[in-house]
Amino acid sequence: MKKVLFVCLGNICRSPLAEGIARDYIASRGYEIIVDSAGTSGYHIDETPHHYSILVAKKFGIDISMLRGSKVSVYMNFDFFVAMDSENVRDLIALGVDRDKIVKIGDYGLDGRDIPDPYYKGLDGFFEAFELLDISVKKFLDLISEEK
Repeated sequence: MKKVLFVCLGNICRSPLAEGIARDYIASRGYEIIVDSAGTSGYHIDETPHHYSILVAKKFGIDISMLRGSKVSVYMNFDFFVAMDSENVRDLIALGVDRDKIVKIGDYGLDGRDIPDPYYKGLDGFFEAFELLDISVKKFLDLISEEK
């Protein structure tokens, strides 16, 4: 069974949205994939996702209110560390995560685009992040579900 960790900076905006979208999609498809999320910083350990992340996910029928922030560790056992942007990729490499396990979510259906951090962009920024992640997370999960 494949294990996927979605990664952003603080683990309260983009990566919990990605995890929520993934959990919902995995359940609807019957995929056997384990997902989680974490941040490259320790700013928000044990905090709930940002209230706008919770609100936007709920608007699409996804509950992420039970998720809690955590920090990435090189010792985490995942097949994929899925970064939200190029800076997250660099941070994961600097933390010592195996480069072969790091992917950028924007490489799946978004032509390599970064998922912009919505933290200072208001509610519209969170809707934008969700819409981009909804495309890329599903494409990524479809692809890895086909791999043997």
